[in-house]
Amino acid sequence: MEKKQSFSWKKLNRKIHYWGTAIIAIPLLIVLGSGILLQVKKQVTWVQPKTIKGVQGTFPTLTFDQILNTAKTVPEAEINTWKDVDRLDVRPGKAVIKIRAENSWEIQIDHQTAEILQVEYRRSDIIESIHDGSFFHKHAKLWLFLPAAIALLVLWFTGMYMFVLPFLNKRKKKTFDASKSEGVLLKKSA
Repeated sequence: MEKKQSFSWKKLNRKIHYWGTAIIAIPLLIVLGSGILLQVKKQVTWVQPKTIKGVQGTFPTLTFDQILNTAKTVPEAEINTWKDVDRLDVRPGKAVIKIRAENSWEIQIDHQTAEILQVEYRRSDIIESIHDGSFFHKHAKLWLFLPAAIALLVLWFTGMYMFVLPFLNKRKKKTFDASKSEGVLLKKSA
């Protein structure tokens, strides 16, 4: 005779957690590790160089040519043309212009005098690309890290179900026991 097996939410949840955890383990560790570094990027200069304040003035007075010529004087940055510059970050409130080279070196210059305030390697952009998965492959972001995030969300929901279930069962048992004892009291009084 063949035994008919009944559907069990507990078994399904345990299987989801067992396999889901194994599937998302590596992407989750990468996201958590890089996320921790990104959380402290303003406090840890190894991740992102501290912003040095320049000579306070009302607004930047440097031309783009002056900015490029200053950047060319820094050998680590390997800047020869604007194509070697990833981005400019102008901070008028701190009187500084940050020049980020394509090779991740950051040059901070005073926004009025063009004096080089600091030259440091910037790792936060690389860590961000590791964090979102694009560092590994251009499609890893959508085809590996997004499904891992969805799987983590499913694990969270099923985990909350497993967490709340014992409380619901205790509550149900108390309600059942209370109604059972009321029934006994009603029979005795009748």
